[in-house]
Amino acid sequence: MTKLAFLGAGRMASAIVDGLLAKKLYGPAELACTDGGDGTASALAGRTGVAAPTDLAVLLGPADAIVLACKPQQLAGLDPRITDLASGKLVLSILAGKRLASLAKVFPRARNIVRAMPNTPGQIGAGITAWCGLRPLVPADRATIDAILGALGQVVEVAEPQLDAVTGLSGSGPAYVFEFAAALRDAGVAAGLARDIASKLALETLLGSARLMARTGTEPETLRDQVTSPNGTTFAGLQRMAAHDFRGLIKETVLAATARSEELSQDS
Repeated sequence: MTKLAFLGAGRMASAIVDGLLAKKLYGPAELACTDGGDGTASALAGRTGVAAPTDLAVLLGPADAIVLACKPQQLAGLDPRITDLASGKLVLSILAGKRLASLAKVFPRARNIVRAMPNTPGQIGAGITAWCGLRPLVPADRATIDAILGALGQVVEVAEPQLDAVTGLSGSGPAYVFEFAAALRDAGVAAGLARDIASKLALETLLGSARLMARTGTEPETLRDQVTSPNGTTFAGLQRMAAHDFRGLIKETVLAATARSEELSQDS
């Protein structure tokens, strides 16, 4: 009955499985996984009831689609039988830096190949994933991709050359937000607050502000201006950010991550 076979059973694969089961898009009997020997597959199987066969043919044989969720460096060492076993199947890769052309060499007879870049909030269903296909997807395969990636959160389709920029923005972006949260916390402590109070204020400020922006659909600059009075407290803080070119720093941050993604993808 297996419809989806996962090569890799780490955090992101587990998040997809959890999301698919929670949304009742697949049942445990329709999902199967394996790992590279780290025990994550048996742990996932024990927790969710999905299968965890150790034989590659048993795993992939009945599957309609394969999700590549192993470590990128493990791609070259996959069992060579996978080329034949993946014949006619849809292959979805969430391996960072592995381009469609490289994936097509490993899966030359797959009916189609999709490359995706999720981010870590997908672990709680609050992520956003960008994807691109080797060829246009037929409606049934598009529905499969939407279901699998939708288990992690929102989904957008992009052209493959844009995936490096996606990596720099949303792929690496959670780390920037976490760093900003830590900076707000530390600033609160410097201003005289207890660390636990500063942490809570920083976290809830980030959560509330993001929810307000998402719910209203208002441009961030407009929301910024609504809370900024001339020569007021917010204005004083924003002036310091402008003096140190805060926006320029964030642009440089995203561009640096994008450039590194391009470098890592050169031979992939």
